[in-house]
Amino acid sequence: MEEIKNRSSKSAGGRRPDGKSISPKSSGGRPTDGRSIRGRGTSEKATDGRSIRGRGTSERPTDGKSVRRSGNREGMKERPTDGRSIRGRSADGKSISHRNADGKSIRHSRNRDDRNLHDEGIADGEARSGNRHGGRRRKKKKNNLLTNIIMVVAVAVFCVSAFQLVRIGKGYYDGRSEYEKIRELAIEKNKKDGPKFQVNFDELRTLNPDTIAWLRFDPEPAAINYPVVQGKDNEEYLHKTFSANENTLGTIFLNVDNNANFLDENSLIYGHYMNDGSMFRHLEDYKDKKFWEANPYFYIYTPDGQELVYHIYSVGEVLDTSETYLTDFPTNDDYQKFLDMTKDVAMYDTGIEVTTGDTIVTLSTCTSANNDHRFVVRGVKVKE
Repeated sequence: MEEIKNRSSKSAGGRRPDGKSISPKSSGGRPTDGRSIRGRGTSEKATDGRSIRGRGTSERPTDGKSVRRSGNREGMKERPTDGRSIRGRSADGKSISHRNADGKSIRHSRNRDDRNLHDEGIADGEARSGNRHGGRRRKKKKNNLLTNIIMVVAVAVFCVSAFQLVRIGKGYYDGRSEYEKIRELAIEKNKKDGPKFQVNFDELRTLNPDTIAWLRFDPEPAAINYPVVQGKDNEEYLHKTFSANENTLGTIFLNVDNNANFLDENSLIYGHYMNDGSMFRHLEDYKDKKFWEANPYFYIYTPDGQELVYHIYSVGEVLDTSETYLTDFPTNDDYQKFLDMTKDVAMYDTGIEVTTGDTIVTLSTCTSANNDHRFVVRGVKVKE
């Protein structure tokens, strides 16, 4: 009996007080609840009786779910408490993959900083793309708005320009028509005396009491063939026709400071430069000396029946502040200086002498250059 007991005591096994056998294998055993704890290496069973097995460092947690490790911690594989796999290669920046709570895989780049930069790059790229497309849309809208504004402005300018052209054209037509009717009414030809030019001032003064004369060129420029008025100032007839109609043609008028009998040393007659060739537009024909040679005279007819003939002796371009527009000369010397000046500024020499015993008429109009310049034709009276 003692021999048997000794053999039994030599073995690693034994029985518990309740009679159950305890047989160790390696470092394994059973816990106090009778459940087997087996291990290869370090494997064992947890206190709840579930097996914890491991190769190297594998074990089971208290909830019985397996956590396995592949030997060293750098290649660690484990399951979290929810039983889903978390795999990793190492903590040295190599790829680590996880599954999140919904079971979908989340892959990360080699290190967190690279991942963040990558994610930020994508977000930035998307933002840039969005900004670029949004910018294009905004730019397109802005371009469309600018185009629409330009179109509206262009249409408005066109409409205004068309209206102005129509208004100007109508003004020219109405003015020309009015003066043609006045010519038909006022100009008479005495059959007994031949082709002598005569003016019916009674009819003219019925239409306009400010009538003081009639001006004409013969043979050219035949377009200058108008009544002459004198207003209360030099503004009244700038935009009012002979029949008192508002019109850009205005009326040929005598300077308000001159005497209506044309006895002043320098009488000034004004007329507009009209693009349709009316009023004093054709005074510029006298820029050509040959034209002057063919048409050196103009004529003024007065209500008392006189025909005043003027020989053109000077033509030229002057400023509106020129001494050309002087009408009062205290002495003969002052007047002679004035006459010399009118010849000195002339475009060409006509060879006609003018003295202090003569009286002149200056015809003045604007120029096509600018508003500060005037074109003048000066004539000395040679016959009454």
